[in-house]
Amino acid sequence: MDSSASSGDSMDTLITSPSPSHPANHICVLCRNFYTLGWVTGTGGGVSIKHGPHIFIAPSGVQKELMQPADMFVMEHATRAYLRKPPVLKPSACTPLFLAAFDRGAGCCIHTHSQWAVLVTLLVERDALRQGSSTADLCFEVERIEQIKGIPKGRGKEGMLGYYDRLKIPIIPNTAHEEDLTQSLEAAMERYPDTYAVLVLRHGVYVWGDNVQKAKTQAESLDYIFRLAVEMRRLELPWTDQNTN
Repeated sequence: MDSSASSGDSMDTLITSPSPSHPANHICVLCRNFYTLGWVTGTGGGVSIKHGPHIFIAPSGVQKELMQPADMFVMEHATRAYLRKPPVLKPSACTPLFLAAFDRGAGCCIHTHSQWAVLVTLLVERDALRQGSSTADLCFEVERIEQIKGIPKGRGKEGMLGYYDRLKIPIIPNTAHEEDLTQSLEAAMERYPDTYAVLVLRHGVYVWGDNVQKAKTQAESLDYIFRLAVEMRRLELPWTDQNTN
């Protein structure tokens, strides 16, 4: 993804707009909102938006609540070449994972370090270990929760999941470096073609959608479900009819 593209003033037109819906502005607003939710604290997590042929990516190592449009990286999707690179910032380590979502038609990808997402992965892992099952193909499953209606049925399928549908979110193992998650994430996408999210064990979650609004709605719905699932387990309530907890 190296590029000889200019990062000077001539490329600042890519991130300059008075419109709040422009990706460079919208990413900053989303990151500030997600910071208040505890999803992107300590510079963790990130957001990327595809706009036409361009991909806008929040940088690495920047306090998300202080992010500005001038901090954005801009990449050409087709060539993977950076059109704009802020000179003092580093590209997000999440970029290869964002690209995996965009290559499958997503318009926005959100990565959070939500505590509820992390706790859900730990509970699923513990269940597998107690049952003597493999932890290589973990999956969070829940049903008969109203908020499931906030999740689409799958790419190319009309409508949203229903109350009686079972939501399945694959869980992949964590790695020492973010970019090393790419192969596992892509494999999970292939195994679960209807999913709009992948959990990362002891780490967080990647959520994507056809556009910014859908990705945000799905991230919020999933976080609600993850939190509810943790509380259900504490109260010894089952996530599914077949799950005895």
